[in-house]
Amino acid sequence: MAFDTILRGGTIATASDTFACDIGIRDGRIAALGEKLGDAKDIVDVTGKLLLPGGIDSHVHIAQPSGPGIVMADDFALATRSAAFGGNTMVLPFAMQQKGESLREVVAAYHKKAEGRCYIDVSFHLIIADASDAVLGQELPALVHDGYTSFKVFMTYEGLALSDMEMLNVMSVARETGALVMVHAENYDAIRFLTDRLERAGKTAPHYHAASRPIPVEREATHRAISLAEIVDVPVMIVHVSNRAAMEEIRRAQQRGLKVYGETCPQYLLLTEKDLEGLNMEGTKYVCSPPPRDKESQQACWEGLQQGVFSLFSSDHCPFRYDDPQGKMNPKGRTSFRWVPNGIPGVETRLPILFSEGVSKGRITLNDFVALTSTNHAKTYGLYPRKGTIAVGGDADIAIWDPQRKVTISQSLMHGGSDYTPYEGIDVTGWPVSTMVRGQFVVRDGKLVGKENAGAYVARGKSDLARPAGTQTAGR
Repeated sequence: MAFDTILRGGTIATASDTFACDIGIRDGRIAALGEKLGDAKDIVDVTGKLLLPGGIDSHVHIAQPSGPGIVMADDFALATRSAAFGGNTMVLPFAMQQKGESLREVVAAYHKKAEGRCYIDVSFHLIIADASDAVLGQELPALVHDGYTSFKVFMTYEGLALSDMEMLNVMSVARETGALVMVHAENYDAIRFLTDRLERAGKTAPHYHAASRPIPVEREATHRAISLAEIVDVPVMIVHVSNRAAMEEIRRAQQRGLKVYGETCPQYLLLTEKDLEGLNMEGTKYVCSPPPRDKESQQACWEGLQQGVFSLFSSDHCPFRYDDPQGKMNPKGRTSFRWVPNGIPGVETRLPILFSEGVSKGRITLNDFVALTSTNHAKTYGLYPRKGTIAVGGDADIAIWDPQRKVTISQSLMHGGSDYTPYEGIDVTGWPVSTMVRGQFVVRDGKLVGKENAGAYVARGKSDLARPAGTQTAGR
């Protein structure tokens, strides 16, 4: 039996098992697992390496409108190249609707931005900003049918925040269509109240961003989102959870048998609000929402990962340049934290950070790592078993890891469009050295070998979380 590629001598880890085995790849898929698989066009010696399902980062923002005079640092080529170097084989960015826009036209525009510009595979979530009758009654159900089976709603931000009634209506469509709702949970009115009060007191430096969005702002919105979802009886994913109070709201809902799920991110494991206190405007590098909290909140987020309250670990990659008038240092941003673009780069560092801080330091197992960074994403967003595991018949999306490699994270090592990394100087143990997408190397031994048009758009099935018990999405 001839193969296109054989990966020989490595150790495979999935979300449930770890075993020594060779992988035979043919026509972009895993064709065989075993020993002495025979011949192949390319036999790759991966002795001493880990063979893991490629990372799926299901929460990234790419080439997204960010306000007048503000430009995101990454287009699709830069973001997917950066993701590939970080061991990812798929990302799920957002097609963001703005008030008055046709959702169908927004999706078409994002496809145009991505077409021919992706090193790895992509699929789109939707962002619902205008919950009109036409959107909810016609466009959204049709798009779910076409494979856009998840959408995000915001409880904050000017022009994006939905009222409770609008959220209930969106959730109702999700229930009818079997889609999954993602929620950015922060109380918009409370943030506006606190921001206005801080500015009147002359407290406009970057570190006051954290003061404008304290933990109760997130906890209250998390509780309210869960309550609305309970009323409609629909699953929800609370994204980028940053603290214990919000995590406990999710845990209590889960203990009551509700289909409520959680996600956290690297910034809530490594950064704190003190990072926003950098000299001059350095603190803007760490402005994101929710903001980093404190050491106790970091521990709570680890508990959420360890105890299964959080099923996803995503980057919330939302990159802007720091030293740029169209980025963090825009003229209005210099006058108040209110105008600093919210978001930090992180798609390339997500996996090494969790591997090092989690697996290498004994906080989580290698199998937990695979689940949190790949398998659970595939199951949550209608991609499993085509994506998210190493199994015969699945796409050969594989990250080859050197578990002993020590690296100091530095902007000089990054491959995206931002001019800084918020994790500068952090030492990690464990690093992805090669990344394969559908059987083809995109990164090989630390060098880019894939083409900019190698990635494909993947239509998704319905979320395993939103399907009746006993059924499974094909992810094809």
